[in-house]
Amino acid sequence: MTVPRKPPGLVDVAAQAGVSVSTVSRVLTGRTPVSEKLRAKVQAAVDDLGYHPNAAAQTLVSGKRSTIAVLARNTARYGYAATLQGIEEAARSAGYVVMIGVIESGEPSDITRAIDVTLSQALAGVIVIEFDEVGVATLDALPDVVPVVAAAGARRKSGSYPHGFLDDEAGGREATEYLLSLGHRTVHHVAIPATRRRSGREWGWRAALEAAGAPVPDVVPALYSPTSGYDAAQALVDDPEVTAILCGNDELAIGVARALVERGRRIPEDVSVVGFDDQPFAQMWVPALTTVAQDFTDLGRRTFGLLDEWMRTGERPLDSAVRPRLIVRESTAPRR
Repeated sequence: MTVPRKPPGLVDVAAQAGVSVSTVSRVLTGRTPVSEKLRAKVQAAVDDLGYHPNAAAQTLVSGKRSTIAVLARNTARYGYAATLQGIEEAARSAGYVVMIGVIESGEPSDITRAIDVTLSQALAGVIVIEFDEVGVATLDALPDVVPVVAAAGARRKSGSYPHGFLDDEAGGREATEYLLSLGHRTVHHVAIPATRRRSGREWGWRAALEAAGAPVPDVVPALYSPTSGYDAAQALVDDPEVTAILCGNDELAIGVARALVERGRRIPEDVSVVGFDDQPFAQMWVPALTTVAQDFTDLGRRTFGLLDEWMRTGERPLDSAVRPRLIVRESTAPRR
């Protein structure tokens, strides 16, 4: 039996012409000016392969609603997964299908590969989850062939693309101010990795300490997991001057709490501990965790709303930001 040959696609044209898929998209859609030499190279590949524009190219030209893509480094961690949930719910209600592309690493080749594969599909727009350095690099590498928006934590000045923000800098400031109001001389910070020079949470923590004239301790770097929090806390648990700790997420807070308890330091009598994100387990922990609640699902919905507005109107929307809320529970108390 003869197996029918698969019709050539954008990826095949790109390989034949020796260019990226995004470059082929630029040439075929005509939305971004390209040189005549580049246009001729792509057109020659189209003619040689007998390529006929598929739904992807037609969508790019017409703007017809079909599929949006979400690019992210991680889909399992709480903030990423909840943001994806919000995007998918909002997109489904608007009649879109969501395609998720996971970027394998921060290597430029992996980012380029993920972008090329994504742009070979029938897309109306793209959302980048910019919670880490890979997300930042992905957003910077995306070509201007479809509307692109990003979901991020730390609020900052408007950049090349519209953003939905959580404003975790405001959350870090509020949590630190609260701990200082309890009489703690200063607040130590166990930090998650930052997408830029500092995370928004660290900026807020530092700003609150400086505004209050409190000492600014060295940041204790960590990753994201409870184990990382436990390991990072070894630098703090034996210091009697450490009476308040702000953690970059709730998982770090759980690890920090375990390390403190193992040293015989009580929470909150000896040390107050604050987390970040308000993951579902936070209120069930003993003692229940004081934390900064961030609505990632709402972030996903808001970010899709920006993309939808851009696709409907053709005009770039303004950034969207919501201030997180401090949830006071049992893991914090006035300094003894």
